[in-house]
Amino acid sequence: MDILHLIDQLEQLVLRSRPLPFLRWVVIEERRLLDLIDQMRVAIPQEIKQARRIAQERERIIAQAKEEAERIVGLAQEQASELIAQHQVVQAAEQRAAVIIERAQREAERLKADADDYALTRLLELEETLSQLLQIVRNGIEKLQNEHPDDPSQSPES
Repeated sequence: MDILHLIDQLEQLVLRSRPLPFLRWVVIEERRLLDLIDQMRVAIPQEIKQARRIAQERERIIAQAKEEAERIVGLAQEQASELIAQHQVVQAAEQRAAVIIERAQREAERLKADADDYALTRLLELEETLSQLLQIVRNGIEKLQNEHPDDPSQSPES
């Protein structure tokens, strides 16, 4: 039986009891009062046990919630650490890539300059060789013209 219901019955017993004249006392039926007290003795431990069970269940749920919250926070911290590590790896890779690209560009510029120098050297040598050949050809033409001065096909205008 519910303890509050028993308290209500006790209150009704007091309110329905006969008052004593000129006093603030009442006459209560002893058997009914003792019966209510016995019922309260039985109900109170049950109510206390139930309250204890509820309190224990509450504590268990709170502990479980705290444990779950700690687990979630731990996972979040792990993920944050992994993301930070990945971010650092990405940054390091990007920096490394930038260094490699810069070196490659410098090497390409150096190779291009070397290739240009090589081509210029070879072209100058070719020009020199062609100049010498041209001079040999002119000398040959001049010699032939001097040996056959009357031949019109050997004129320098042709």
